[in-house]
Amino acid sequence: MKLFKTLLAGAAIAVGLTGAASAGEKLKVGFIYVGPTGDFGWSYEHDQGRLAIEAALGDKVETTYVESVPESADSERVMTQMALSGTDLIFATSFNYMDHVLNVAKKFPNVKFEHATGFKRADNVSTYSARFYEGRTVIGHIAGNMTETNTIGYIASYPIPEVIRGINSAYIAAKKVNPDVKMKIVWVFSWFDPGKEADAATALISQGADIIMQHTDSPAAMTIAEEKGIYAFGQASDMAQFGPNARLSAIIDNWGPYYVARAQAAIDGTWTSTDTWDGIKPGMVGIGAFSDKIPADVQASATAIKDALSAGTMHSFTGPLNKQDGSVWLKDGETADDGTLAGMNFYVEGIDGEVPQ
Repeated sequence: MKLFKTLLAGAAIAVGLTGAASAGEKLKVGFIYVGPTGDFGWSYEHDQGRLAIEAALGDKVETTYVESVPESADSERVMTQMALSGTDLIFATSFNYMDHVLNVAKKFPNVKFEHATGFKRADNVSTYSARFYEGRTVIGHIAGNMTETNTIGYIASYPIPEVIRGINSAYIAAKKVNPDVKMKIVWVFSWFDPGKEADAATALISQGADIIMQHTDSPAAMTIAEEKGIYAFGQASDMAQFGPNARLSAIIDNWGPYYVARAQAAIDGTWTSTDTWDGIKPGMVGIGAFSDKIPADVQASATAIKDALSAGTMHSFTGPLNKQDGSVWLKDGETADDGTLAGMNFYVEGIDGEVPQ
């Protein structure tokens, strides 16, 4: 899912070892991250998943990771080094690693690969992602209820379907409870750049936004919201420590159960190439605790939405919905299919601006 602008020469490989058994008896599991594990967002939560493997499987596994790996030929080099060192299972945790994963997987057919947020598979390549848009439906509902300026700011990373889905789902939910709501979007073309993210938050506030959402990885926007006395939502992790007054809730990525299950399958010999796209119900998408600044009735209605999404009685994209140009997308009661969502490249009606090309 991610692109990090630079890899410092000689990026350190951090290794976590568990147990006292010889390395040959362990499943070697490697991770590559697009950002630093200390981003308190995307890469941080993937690394929490790695640690969950160690906690659950103990001396059956040995894990390694490389952080801040660009989505370029550098990622192929890193994965090749992992494979040559005897790594059995490699998790590549960013969207634009996709073709690089496939290239390396062809050279190492006995190594198992897992690619986060991608859509290309092979016999030894699985894909997995989370329905983050479900979480954005919940926080969009809260934002639509709580904005006083009727302006929600959104810091967007790259114009890939995952990010566009999030913008649309948050806007749809906010619009349902507040017909006057507007969404201002700033694209920063980076996953992790605290300076750009802080500048984007400041720009959105200058445009009247009193609530900030983000699809970037650092807590910079939360910090700015705290300084300026407005509200924000944690992204990927809770981020409460960066905005104790600003934070309303959070979308929390919970990769641990999936990672443990896939590593266990590799140990058991039951691992197969699959596509996984889980949401609130399986727990891959978590909703952070609600701030007491959210009125009780809004907390109750947000909880009801979360429960309905989990139960499958509600879908984030349910018609009537039009595309931005006014053309009909979904008729009354019709829901979007996964194929359309996976390739989403348009805004829904009511969002200003254009999707960058």
